Amino acid sequence: MKTAGIIGGIGPESTIEYYRLMVAAYHERRPDGSYPPIIINSIDLQKMLGLIAANELAAVTDYLVAEVEKLSRGGADCGLLAAGTPHIVFDEVRRQSPIPLISIVEATRDAATKRGLTRLGLFGARFVMQGRFFPEVFSKAGISLVVPDEDEQALIHDRYMNEMVKGIFLSQTRERLLTIVERLRIQEKIQGLILGGTDMPPIFRDLTDSGIPFLDTTQIHVQAMVAELWP
Repeated sequence: MKTAGIIGGIGPESTIEYYRLMVAAYHERRPDGSYPPIIINSIDLQKMLGLIAANELAAVTDYLVAEVEKLSRGGADCGLLAAGTPHIVFDEVRRQSPIPLISIVEATRDAATKRGLTRLGLFGARFVMQGRFFPEVFSKAGISLVVPDEDEQALIHDRYMNEMVKGIFLSQTRERLLTIVERLRIQEKIQGLILGGTDMPPIFRDLTDSGIPFLDTTQIHVQAMVAELWP
């Protein structure tokens, strides 16, 4: 039985969701009452964000590689970074990693490709919306990405970091976000929306109809890990 490794704490709420979803997905594949072996290394969100904000990407890479090495020493056979933002240095972290790593960006691209989507909106923390790592991966599959304008990005980043990362999901915030989604749908012709922040899906979870599909990157990432480890 292979062991999953999670770099969590980025943020804590989504780490809990990763664990819950991974156990549930495992049970769907193996309904024998057993539980999957999972190792979680919960790291310091503020340290990582501070390094990224200072553009010290080499230091971010070193930090994440050291934490992945802890997973490996603990017995993990495969790992993931349970957030979108640290994927800004994912390629280099994966190159140095002692264990295989599953990319949230690549997994989401593959999910979008299966749905036949070619133009998508992207929400998340500022580092996700302004970074090149999502567009570079998606463009290779012929998928174009659209991000909100600067004011909308500022709103999304603020509500994401100060509410959703802390497990706070307000109806008024959801309405503001849905207004942005509708603008992108009408003006930018997006066919779907990537929830690029792993703490974001719960705010939309009981939404019955948005007019377009929302790609839950947390769920997609978990499914990719489960398929890799416990097919």
